[in-house]
Amino acid sequence: MELIKVSARSRSTAVAGAIAGVIREHRYAEVQAIGASAVNQAIKAVAIARGYLQEDHIHIVSIPLFTEVRIQGLERTAIKIAVWPVASDALPEQLQAHLAAMAAEESAAEES
Repeated sequence: MELIKVSARSRSTAVAGAIAGVIREHRYAEVQAIGASAVNQAIKAVAIARGYLQEDHIHIVSIPLFTEVRIQGLERTAIKIAVWPVASDALPEQLQAHLAAMAAEESAAEES
């Protein structure tokens, strides 16, 4: 399984495409970031990937984790985000309602 590494300079849309591709192929992805700006890009990428995958009726969930990595001999703390698909009926009712409302808004915007 390939680890998707995100830096502060990573384009969130490119990372999102990588996440969506890995989810489609392997049904599980790990995204790793070190530093506040990189974590920001990673979180945005997960949110964008959710939108990409929604077009294929794939819903994802994620859990952020701390992990230790060694860079140039130094121990650093990174954030790892585990991402995987779930059945839509496994999502909490509040989230299902939110996603349905978002889909209705998008549909109305496309019609106008």
